[in-house]
Amino acid sequence: MRSTSIRADTRAAATELGYIFTFLLGVLLMSMFSVWAWDIETNTRLRWNEEAIQANMEDIAAAVERADEASRFGGNISYAEEIKWRPTEADESLFWLELRDTSLLLIDEGGPLDTTTALSGTGAGLHEGRVPLAGVERLWVVHEDGVTFLSLDRPAAVQ
Repeated sequence: MRSTSIRADTRAAATELGYIFTFLLGVLLMSMFSVWAWDIETNTRLRWNEEAIQANMEDIAAAVERADEASRFGGNISYAEEIKWRPTEADESLFWLELRDTSLLLIDEGGPLDTTTALSGTGAGLHEGRVPLAGVERLWVVHEDGVTFLSLDRPAAVQ
């Protein structure tokens, strides 16, 4: 017959604790890696948004300058130029674009993407207009009746 007895052996318990601590260390390292990767992705998306918005603002400002140049010819000059809006991953439903005499402003009501682009303001007329950018793929810079403005709709035939 067999006889069994319980011994006070702590080696198995120490090995089991080593497994647990190794597992917890792995969880900690994986958590740190996922936070690091998420931070890189978020910063990359923000940088891409900023670059796309800056390129959009430069395109619109250049179109406003061309409209100002056309306005200096005098008379009853009409000018219209279509600008393609580069999409961003930001919430563009909170974006407004405002044209002032010496600046073009992008207003981001929900985040840090507010930006201003300087304009020469040398046109023969006024600058005005504020348009929402929710769902916009194209917008127009128009000069009519002595006023340069932004429009989401294609203007009537320009003569």
